[in-house]
Amino acid sequence: MSYAYPLLISILLAAHGTALAQEPAVKNQADTLDPALDLPLATDLPAEPEPAPTGPATPTQNVTVNIINRLVQKGFLSNEEAAEMIKQAEADAIIAAQTAAAVAEVAALPRPPSPEDEARITYIPDVVKDNMRDQIKQELMAAAREEKWSERAAPDWTSKFKPFGDIRSRYESVFFADGNDNTGAFPNFNLINNGLPFDTAGTEFSPQFNSDQNRNRARLRARIGSEILLGDNFEGGIRLVTGETDSPTSPNQTLGGSGGNFSKYAIWLDRAFLSYDAGPGDGEELKFFFGRFDNPFFSSEVQWDDDLGFDGLAVRGKVKINDKASTFFTAGYFPVYNTDFNFATNQPSKFESTDKWLTGAQLGIEWKITDDLTAKVATAYYDFDAIEGKLSNPFTPLTANDAGNTDSTRPGFAQRGNTYMALRDIVPTAANDFGKKYQFQYYGLASQFKNLTVTGRLDYDHWDSYRLTLLGEATKNIAFDESGIAKKAVNNRGPGTSSTVGTFDGGDNAWNLAFQFGKPSMEQFRDWQAIFGYRYVESDAVVDGFTDSRFGAGTNVQGFFIGCNMALSSAVRFGLRWMSWDEIIGPPLSNDILQVDLNAKF
Repeated sequence: MSYAYPLLISILLAAHGTALAQEPAVKNQADTLDPALDLPLATDLPAEPEPAPTGPATPTQNVTVNIINRLVQKGFLSNEEAAEMIKQAEADAIIAAQTAAAVAEVAALPRPPSPEDEARITYIPDVVKDNMRDQIKQELMAAAREEKWSERAAPDWTSKFKPFGDIRSRYESVFFADGNDNTGAFPNFNLINNGLPFDTAGTEFSPQFNSDQNRNRARLRARIGSEILLGDNFEGGIRLVTGETDSPTSPNQTLGGSGGNFSKYAIWLDRAFLSYDAGPGDGEELKFFFGRFDNPFFSSEVQWDDDLGFDGLAVRGKVKINDKASTFFTAGYFPVYNTDFNFATNQPSKFESTDKWLTGAQLGIEWKITDDLTAKVATAYYDFDAIEGKLSNPFTPLTANDAGNTDSTRPGFAQRGNTYMALRDIVPTAANDFGKKYQFQYYGLASQFKNLTVTGRLDYDHWDSYRLTLLGEATKNIAFDESGIAKKAVNNRGPGTSSTVGTFDGGDNAWNLAFQFGKPSMEQFRDWQAIFGYRYVESDAVVDGFTDSRFGAGTNVQGFFIGCNMALSSAVRFGLRWMSWDEIIGPPLSNDILQVDLNAKF
């Protein structure tokens, strides 16, 4: 090896000082090195497994040979390398002895005096010593880096982290159809519920969704996190993400948004969890999650948006039936909302807690039907407890800051589409001009939500490295009570008259069907995928705050989507997607969206 002799010289100089003087040897350049040279020491080398013993090394009078044997015992040299070096050392010793004898014979001959006899100094210029030192140091440091002699540069705890992340740039164009209703028929309940209550007796429009003006925007999503290997089957995870707000379904940040003028953007804690794997392995699993983690259920975006994180605890398992089939299950308990500890904050007498919870359970099967065909099907039940709104005790708010005892039952986040009810039972009195003013109102979900959901996937791998996939999901909100909701719904009604409100026309079913074809994993340049699908989601089929934020951004929508992705490298992908949807019930509203993405993962 190219660095064996410089390495031996550095070890001899560092560990044995002047021991080389004990053996007859001819001086060379390395013998004149400055002892203060900044060379790696033997203690810098990593401990390696000792080679199998080949018998004790026999001590000799040659110090170099003894040291080489010692290095073999320590595992720094292989037997083959040591044999080669010993052979060279013995040959050098013979030559050195012969040279020394010849010099002694010459020295014994008479000769005339010379000025050199009076003083003889061996001198090596500093520039030569510096060059020698730098060359040897570079060779040794390069070898140390390549073979990882020392791990001191990276502490042990860093090996427990496996960082990951991605950055996505998106250009989005939103087109509204001519003829969309723009008379104030699309109230933004999320803005109302996250601000001061809306005065229904006032002269201003409530906050409204855009229904007629096209928009173009550049958007950014950046995520960075790490898996944490804790040992003993424990793991952890953490991830940070961008976002204009703390929305659970959209980590997108509009460039020029949040005040514009190149203002900095917010970073949110998106994942933070611990997990424990109690499974036996070999294709079987039993894993527990605690904290805030990825969606543990097998689902499509109709039920749960891809970016949605789940708070709480969950268990996921998988059991093999045979070589072709296995069952899997998931269950969890998740806090959706926890009442503020001091609610209501503006009065000394506090209101009763109205916490909201989600309980979910899923059971499914994976089946390799043939060598080319694989199926995965699951049935899930999702039970939202206390997520619906509740009518307050009768009271008369005189200011926007007066609180009702059920104000906390309004959703903390919503998109659009669900049916809403007024939460406050406002009593007409002389103080509010018998209901003609001070009608400060919040809104809650009019329906309960208990979803029975079937999700399926069929993969056909007949073509070499290409896959055809059929994705499907259907769900029904079995807690939907049309007659009960009709009595209190403030939206999702048909046309009314001056004396009557329109008929409630909401629904409780949703389904999604999509075909995908291309490379299953796009890892090389020009790998591609294409997708086409159709979606139908009635008003109260699912909670609109947790469904897909791209297609319609909620419920009460139907339409198609088409898209493709292509790999530009092993880490970078280009994506194109077109979505077109219409509202199912209510005033006319149609929308088309074009998204162009550049996504890089690391």
